[in-house]
Amino acid sequence: MKRMLSLVLALGLVGGSAILPNAFGTSAPAMAAEEGPDWVVAAPGRVEPKNGMVNIGTAIIGRVAEVYVALNDEVEENELLLKLDDAEARARLAAAETQADVREKARDDGKLSSDRKEVRDAEDEVYRAERAATGARIELDYALSGRRAGTVTERTLRNSRRRLEQANERVQNARVKVARAQADPNLPAPTPAEAAVSEARAQVAIAEALLDKTRVRAPGAGRVLILRAKSGEMVAPSPMQPLVVIGDMSGLQVTAEVDEVDVAKVEVGQKAYVKSISYPDKQFEGKVAKVAPALARPEITQRGARRPTDVEILEVTIELEGDVPLLPGMRIDAFFRK
Repeated sequence: MKRMLSLVLALGLVGGSAILPNAFGTSAPAMAAEEGPDWVVAAPGRVEPKNGMVNIGTAIIGRVAEVYVALNDEVEENELLLKLDDAEARARLAAAETQADVREKARDDGKLSSDRKEVRDAEDEVYRAERAATGARIELDYALSGRRAGTVTERTLRNSRRRLEQANERVQNARVKVARAQADPNLPAPTPAEAAVSEARAQVAIAEALLDKTRVRAPGAGRVLILRAKSGEMVAPSPMQPLVVIGDMSGLQVTAEVDEVDVAKVEVGQKAYVKSISYPDKQFEGKVAKVAPALARPEITQRGARRPTDVEILEVTIELEGDVPLLPGMRIDAFFRK
């Protein structure tokens, strides 16, 4: 009889509305069951820096010659993060430049058409401007790494930036001149000597591009969050294993994956909050900043088993308010308020 009574009481407590005795010995619905949750949708999510995490890798196979940054370093856009061994690339570029100079001299020693002089002069200017820009880019790379090491002053760095800006502007202006000169409908075809110069300069551009691939730079400003590259290691292109991960830590956001059935319940500007198992007694407020324009497959693994039908989700970005102790990469649960 006692076991039966205990079973009845247990069933009463786990039912849709728990029955609790009041002060007079009668029963009344629990207050928590009447109020219900303060959210309409719950979804798994992951904490990210502002504007997301930026994965940076290498475009070629090579040996890491030098790493210029460390974990938690703040980097600026286009700053050199690491360099691969570039001895072969530099040798190829030097050989290509020598060949281009030889063919240019052979062209100038021959008989040239005056009708193509404007084009030749403009192409020569582009070539020299591009060489100057390459030199200015390398100079800025070393100036930035020198500042981090404390061997370069801010004044030197400003001068390096200015020279690169001026060199890039010169390249653009020279390219405009070439386009204008080539627009002449009566322009004669290039001579074999002129064509040879153009071919040699194309090889210089290819060699320069290969040299540039030995440099891994930051695509934007941020903080170094993950650093896997070490001097002396062999590395290869791998989208799944970036060498460096950076992010803008001036703010945090959450990317949540909302099930397809709940898409209509979420909109930009909606209030939301997130909870983490690392801080079980806290919730962190935010609001929906962005909703993806299309459904996608889920990438965040939920704790526990997923239903076989959970194959389409909507990515929703929540901007968190204030300074929160969460870390990028943390898995959280996001709740979208009514």
